[in-house]
Amino acid sequence: MVITRPPMGMNTWNFFGPDISEKLLFELADALVEKGLRDLGYNYLVIDDCWAEFERDENGILVPDKKKFPNGMKVVCDYLHERGLKFGMYSCLGTMTCASYPGSFGHEYIDAKTFAEWGIDFLKYDYCFRSKQANPDDLYRKMSLALKSTGRDILFSACSWGRDNTETWIDTTGANIWRLAGDIKDDWDHIKCQALTYHKYKGVSFMNCFSDLDMLIVGMNGEGYCAIPGAKPTIEEYKTHFGFWSLVGSPLMIGCDIRNIDEASLELLSNKDLIALNQDKAFNRPWLIQCSDEIIDSPEICCYGRILDNGDIAVGFFNFSEKTVYNRYVTFDMLGLNSDLPLEITIKDLFTGENVKFKNEMLNHYCLKPHESAIYRISIKQK
Repeated sequence: MVITRPPMGMNTWNFFGPDISEKLLFELADALVEKGLRDLGYNYLVIDDCWAEFERDENGILVPDKKKFPNGMKVVCDYLHERGLKFGMYSCLGTMTCASYPGSFGHEYIDAKTFAEWGIDFLKYDYCFRSKQANPDDLYRKMSLALKSTGRDILFSACSWGRDNTETWIDTTGANIWRLAGDIKDDWDHIKCQALTYHKYKGVSFMNCFSDLDMLIVGMNGEGYCAIPGAKPTIEEYKTHFGFWSLVGSPLMIGCDIRNIDEASLELLSNKDLIALNQDKAFNRPWLIQCSDEIIDSPEICCYGRILDNGDIAVGFFNFSEKTVYNRYVTFDMLGLNSDLPLEITIKDLFTGENVKFKNEMLNHYCLKPHESAIYRISIKQK
C-alpha cells in the first residue's frame, strides 16, 4: 500500500484502553459521521490492545473476545465500510502484546491472512515482548510482506517507540507510518516530550513512511484511560498540541471520546486550515527558522517553517517553555522572500482564520505565553 499523506482517524486506546466492544465501535463510527469528522478526513477507526481471547484456536488463528465482539470482526468491518470508514486492528511483533494477549511472532502470515479476510484496512504493530534473537527491522519487514501477500491494501503502522535506532532502518520495512517515541498521556508534559522528540530527530520522515508523534489527546480533558490524576490540559495547550502535529505532518488520530466531545475541542479538531496544512500533498519537511535572539537549535522556544505545494509558506511559533517570550518574528528574507519584485503577500492566522497585517517585511508575534503557539499561512503572488 502506498500513502501520500499522513492518515487521519481515531484510535480507542487513549480514552477507552481495554474497555472496547462491538457496541462501542458502532457508536464511535456513527459519531465520526454525525459530527462531520469523517468528511474532514478522519476516516480510520482503529482499536488497540485487548480485543482478542488469550488463546488462539486449534488452527493457530486469533480469536476475537467472545464477550466484546460476539459477532466477530468482519461484522465490525462491514459496519464501518458501509459508513465510508476504514477499520484498523492491533497486533504486536512479540510473542505477546503489551497487555499479554497473543502476539504475531511466528504467526505473521496467518495473522495477515486473518486480518485481510475480516476486511481490515490498518494494522498497528506494537513492540512488546520482542524476541532478542530477532532484529526488529526483520520482524517489521516480515509482517509488512505478510500484509502485502494478502493482496489487500492495509496501512502498516510500525509502533516501535523510536527504539533501536528506528529512524535508520524503518524506511526499508515497507511501513507506512512509524512512531518516534513512547505513548502519550493526557497532560502538558507528554505533549512537550513528544514535540521535543520530533526536534531531536529533526523531522526524519519519508514519503509513504511518515513519522508519528502518537495519538491526539485533544478533548480528553483529564478523563479516560490515559488521563493523569490532577492533570487537565488547557485549550491553549491542546491548540499547541494539535497545531504542532498538523504543521510537522504527524498522523492525526483522535484519542478522546468523540461521542461526548466538548465544543471547543471539536472546533479545534475540525480546523480546516490546520488539516489542510497537515495533508499538504507536497509533504515538504519543515525547517527550523532562526527566530529573534533565540539560537536556531532551541527546542523549547522554536519556530518552524514549511513550504507548501502551492508555494505558500507555513510558519509556526511554539513556546514549550515555562516563560513568556516577546517579539517572536521572522523576516521575509528568512523565508526566501525579498523585494526585488513587487509581491502581493497575505498572511492568515490559522487558529482564528483572520488575515493579519505585517510591516517592515516581517511577520511578528508580539507575545507567546507559556505553552502557547501561533501558526500562520503566508501566500505570495508576483504583481
